[in-house]
Amino acid sequence: MKKMYTLALLAVGMLSFNANAQTEEEKAWMAYMTPGQQHQLLAEETGNWDCEMKFWMVPGAPPETYKSVADIKMVMGGRYQESRYSGSMMGMPFEGLSTVAYDNAAKKFISTWVDNMGTGMMVMYGNLSKDGKTITFNGEMTDPMTGKPCKVREVYTIVDKNTRKLEMFDTKDGKEVKSMEIVMKRRA
Repeated sequence: MKKMYTLALLAVGMLSFNANAQTEEEKAWMAYMTPGQQHQLLAEETGNWDCEMKFWMVPGAPPETYKSVADIKMVMGGRYQESRYSGSMMGMPFEGLSTVAYDNAAKKFISTWVDNMGTGMMVMYGNLSKDGKTITFNGEMTDPMTGKPCKVREVYTIVDKNTRKLEMFDTKDGKEVKSMEIVMKRRA
């Protein structure tokens, strides 16, 4: 019995030594890969959402309005938020796919967007406001009319537990204009 007790103490001691002997590189990778508070913020949106969409095709003109639904879930062990949108737009079926990450090392949110209304990808980087209610993203997309890069800004607001608001702004001819707004309501 005393021999087993000694072996158990030796095993615990070796495990403790190995945990303490973790290299700085291993510690950095563990911190990088471990979901945290920002990932929990993204996970709170898991579920199905009804979306009221407005698009301003021409600045100052009345918006075009459409409806869609969004299915939001966390993937890859709670590290990324995946949102799949579907509906109809301009008389055609609409599909969109968003991925949002929080990069623990860069300390930034990253958003990607693709849909069946184009062939490009929008990538934006953002920060959370101090009150934890708004993420402001900045990035670029290709303007289909000119084929040139267009600066975009997205303001994503957590209105309440069951409401989100996304506003998109494009910069054209040096002037920022609102191009889209989506109000999302969680389905009961």
